Amino acid sequence: MGFLSKVFGNSTKKETVQMSNVKLAVIFYSMGGTNYQLSKWAEEGAKEAGAEVKVLKVQELAPESVIEANAAWKATVDATKDVPVATSADVEWADAIIFSVPTRFGNMPSQMKQFLDTQGGLWATGKTVNKVVSAMSSAQNPHGGQEATILSLYTSMMHWGAIIASPGYTDPVLFGAGGNPYGTSVTVGQDGKMIEDVQAAVKHQAKRTVNVAEWVKKANQ
Repeated sequence: MGFLSKVFGNSTKKETVQMSNVKLAVIFYSMGGTNYQLSKWAEEGAKEAGAEVKVLKVQELAPESVIEANAAWKATVDATKDVPVATSADVEWADAIIFSVPTRFGNMPSQMKQFLDTQGGLWATGKTVNKVVSAMSSAQNPHGGQEATILSLYTSMMHWGAIIASPGYTDPVLFGAGGNPYGTSVTVGQDGKMIEDVQAAVKHQAKRTVNVAEWVKKANQ
């Protein structure tokens, strides 16, 4: 038996879809469309695992004039115009949350930071405790701060009392493109297209997040 078979057992076999009672919020910020796409793949993976899923965006803070001057940014705003804006009620509703954001100097964007900063009411009443969370990120070069961005989100989640469901090395797909132990990360070229094929890594991360949330819910019943 090879090393990967010993580590992962039968994880590469086709999974049997079972309905879960997990409610998952996929909350993203996207300027060029990458993290919106990651979020849609996460939705697919979570639904395959039987979860109820909401895909939500955080409020845009940039001036409309700046957005209008950037064709890719405006196209993303137009493409996501019907996606609901995330609220505290969505955080309270969710058993699990997957965040997806681009990096900003090795940190999360101000749009996502503002959203997290406005959850103080939920935090103060203990409603963020034991939420199962995971995160994904993107940048324009292979070492552009993706992992540091994911870790910056996880720092906030530790203050929430959330349970971090990082991918680790829980499936062979994590040894391929985009897979790392913190959360899926992707490099985006100057043309705005993803350089790595990370769809499988995203879907595995989503399924793992749902599975961990299901364990937590069952333990609390």
